[in-house]
Amino acid sequence: MFNKILIANRGEIACRVAATAKRLGVKTVAVYSDADANAKHVAVCDEAVHIGGSAPKDSYLRWERIIDAAKATGAQAIHPGYGFLSENEDFAKACADAGLVFIGPPASAINAMGLKAESKRLMEQAQVPLVPGYHGADQDPALLQREADRIGYPVLIKASAGGGGKGMRAVDKAEDFAAALDSCKREAINSFGDDAVLVEKYVQRPRHIEIQVFGDTHGNCVYLFERDCSVQRRHQKVLEEAPAPGMTPELRARMGEAAVAAAKAVNYVGAGTVEFIVEQPGGYDAPEQMKFYFMEMNTRLQVEHPVTEAITGLDLVEWQLRVASGEPLPQKQEDLRIQGHAIEARICAENPDNNFLPATGALNVYALPECVTFERGAVRVDSGVRQGDAISPFYDSMVAKLIVHGDTRAQALARLDEALAQTHIVGLATNVQFLRRVARTEAFASAKLDTALIPREQAVLFHQESVGLPLAAAAAVAQTLLRERASEGVDPFSRRDGFHTHGVVQRRFEFEFGGEHAKALLTYERGGSLHLAVGEGDAAVAGPLVFGAVGQGIELQFAGQRTRAAVYAQGEVDHVFTPLGATQITAIDLLAHAGEAAAEGGRLTAPMPGKVVSFAVKAGDAVTKGQPLAVMEAMKMEHTIAAPADGVVQELLYAPGDQVTEGAELLKLVAVDKA
Repeated sequence: MFNKILIANRGEIACRVAATAKRLGVKTVAVYSDADANAKHVAVCDEAVHIGGSAPKDSYLRWERIIDAAKATGAQAIHPGYGFLSENEDFAKACADAGLVFIGPPASAINAMGLKAESKRLMEQAQVPLVPGYHGADQDPALLQREADRIGYPVLIKASAGGGGKGMRAVDKAEDFAAALDSCKREAINSFGDDAVLVEKYVQRPRHIEIQVFGDTHGNCVYLFERDCSVQRRHQKVLEEAPAPGMTPELRARMGEAAVAAAKAVNYVGAGTVEFIVEQPGGYDAPEQMKFYFMEMNTRLQVEHPVTEAITGLDLVEWQLRVASGEPLPQKQEDLRIQGHAIEARICAENPDNNFLPATGALNVYALPECVTFERGAVRVDSGVRQGDAISPFYDSMVAKLIVHGDTRAQALARLDEALAQTHIVGLATNVQFLRRVARTEAFASAKLDTALIPREQAVLFHQESVGLPLAAAAAVAQTLLRERASEGVDPFSRRDGFHTHGVVQRRFEFEFGGEHAKALLTYERGGSLHLAVGEGDAAVAGPLVFGAVGQGIELQFAGQRTRAAVYAQGEVDHVFTPLGATQITAIDLLAHAGEAAAEGGRLTAPMPGKVVSFAVKAGDAVTKGQPLAVMEAMKMEHTIAAPADGVVQELLYAPGDQVTEGAELLKLVAVDKA
């Protein structure tokens, strides 16, 4: 085993590798860019070396600086993580030339699997099933058109050097092929510097199922079962699970053996993933009819490797380190067993309702469910950030990976929903609620899976409001009252519980919710009970409001609903999290808005229940717009009522010292038309 390794990556995967290394007693060296000077992965490693500017091309892609850092710190090996240099053949060669162990496959394997067309030819020789298609070197457009016609539509055009969904076009009929080919080639040359393409049969109801393989330097290779990664948006994975629902033992064995054959064809060493596209010709309920075809091989550790760890009980990073140090695989194929079911959700800083636009900003609130990190558990969260950290525009938008494990898929699904409900992130947009909605769809819950699940279910996945105004307003009001009570002192006059010697005390709240203005009226009743009405007229939702602080949240009862809520105030916006979902409601500060209005002429009503302090005018006085008319005290603050326009005071409706209710008209003013 190594004494010290350098981790040529950042964020979650760097922290993940460091956790296993620490458990094994291996020292770690982090590298970091300007943007990551205070990042979590820098803090958890034993040493850290600055390697350049914030942009990846100035730091994490500068392999010569990384190799220099490894040599300067005495590291014996380099773990590339995933992304960045993890599948860079030149980097793997440079490590070897520098006398460093590359914790990954040989450069020759990276090269062989790096080009889609070349890898298809190798797989054909290894008798790994391929999607009917054309993978030749001749890129004449007329030839490609003829091949597409031969294969039969629909077909898929894919950039040979592509990945991540770039340089990919589906074509439904022959007359659309030429235009799609031109578009695909343009995107491929811009993204990868290579416009070579391949043409394949477009598989109907496709599932994306991948096999985790592991090889060592002693000629051993095993498969660690499969992961279903069918739930995708823009060809990028959203939810992953293991084992794949509906997988028969016979199909699992055939796919596993094919994956091992693929790995052996390139003398693979270390962790790798063989990705298959699986056709469901008999529909979702006929797994025995499923057919699988090789897509590509990822020559690195995958983002979703924790679900494999969950169902096997293994630490794949430990296997990587042991294999890279020359040890044989810790287990043989016959020793491996599947234990339960696991699901991983990728939590990303993005706005699903805006075409998954990536988001940046600070993690002002980063509250997670009870969980383990970087190890097997019922709920596991792997993350490379902490509360207060920022998601920058320089790197991937993934915030964390939430992994759940259960004895059955149903149990794992229940744990996933509960854990996502307890994941509270405030400061930037995330896909947490979207992930909950995906997992709750009938299609996902019943394992009717294919890569079109998200677009097919879009009506229930996007622009959804699961909490609703009444509950959101009740939570916001309860949180306000709890904050006020927390500020009370021993002086009975400091109490803000609405006690009054006579009459009924009411208090108005105003909100913005879902782009609409909303009102809520809180009534302090005799005996200390509260009554809340949200909305106006016949549409109002009203009832007793009962609440209390529980831990970091609120136990809340209103309008027939009993729930627990967590409310985080960010300026005027309250972020409300409940088991039903999460939402935002903006509390309008009546005093502040009244003050703003006063500068423009003001208002003549009490913004909240309070006391009239004084009048600056008397009946019959002529006043000008903006002139102070009265002062009242509300919520222990004085507020000036100003004239909304030029006019004449007709009548004072109260006297100094009078208590008034919210909205009460304090005086009558007759406007004067200067025209």
